[in-house]
Amino acid sequence: MSAAALMLLAWTFEIVLSWPGWLYRRIGHPVGWFGALVSVCDGKLNRKGWSHQARYAAGVACTLACIGVAISIAIGLVFILPQTWWGYALEGLIASALIASRSLYAHVDAVARPLAGGDLEAARKAVSMIVGRNPDQLHETGVARAGLESLAENTSDGVIAPLFWGAIAGLPGLAGYKAINTLDSMIGHRNAEYAAFGGFAARVDDIANLVPARLTGLLISAASLKPSAFGVMLRDARHHRSPNAGWPEAAVAAGLGVRLSGPRFYGSHMSDEPWLNRDARDPDPTDMTRGLALYRRAMALAAISLAMVVAGSAI
Repeated sequence: MSAAALMLLAWTFEIVLSWPGWLYRRIGHPVGWFGALVSVCDGKLNRKGWSHQARYAAGVACTLACIGVAISIAIGLVFILPQTWWGYALEGLIASALIASRSLYAHVDAVARPLAGGDLEAARKAVSMIVGRNPDQLHETGVARAGLESLAENTSDGVIAPLFWGAIAGLPGLAGYKAINTLDSMIGHRNAEYAAFGGFAARVDDIANLVPARLTGLLISAASLKPSAFGVMLRDARHHRSPNAGWPEAAVAAGLGVRLSGPRFYGSHMSDEPWLNRDARDPDPTDMTRGLALYRRAMALAAISLAMVVAGSAI
């Protein structure tokens, strides 16, 4: 089975089955297991008394070791699983745990529903699960903006990027990417605690997402059925603080006809971010529902594209 076919199978399993709640309660989740490994490295190697150079070197060692562990385990699984239909099915089931299209939809929908129903407190609580900013200072527009930005960025990080690297290098490629992305989410922060130790992990994540983020932006722009969305994405994506997140976020902003990003609070710190699609209106609660519909169309286009890759490789 080709790597692309394996990803199509794994994605199908993820959409149909997701990661069962009963299994999570018993054994947790593979990403959580990896996160525990990163936490151990963080606790052992990220020493406040060390110099910036020493902490950076320790972060490099932690990052490479953790990625190596993830890829090695994946290679071992591929090696021991038989090349039979049930072996491929089991490999697809394992890979499905590292794709997050269904859980992403559920998390954003958990924000959209109470927001549309006028329950701002419930929407704030739900959005706090998917963004890093302080939800207590967000009004309806702020919650809708945060939810749409999270949907856009995680469409790339949680769906398209895993599928992209999995289609290139199979389960080891998928596992390696998830390791990189998890490291970035845990230690790749621009603050005093992690600027040195997590700097290398953040840079590796930027590199790993260069192509997937732009593919995600193209898929969302195409799914919006607005030719202008491509122009807005190309114009505004480079203004984002991230070299990658601006692409899907600008595409969502243009596709829905709203403005995203802009100034926001992270804890007590005010971050003066530039607007994406700045001349458009602010998002409202109904735009989150529209955003989820746009997400479904983009995922359909992604599935068709992946199926075409599979068909092409079979010729």
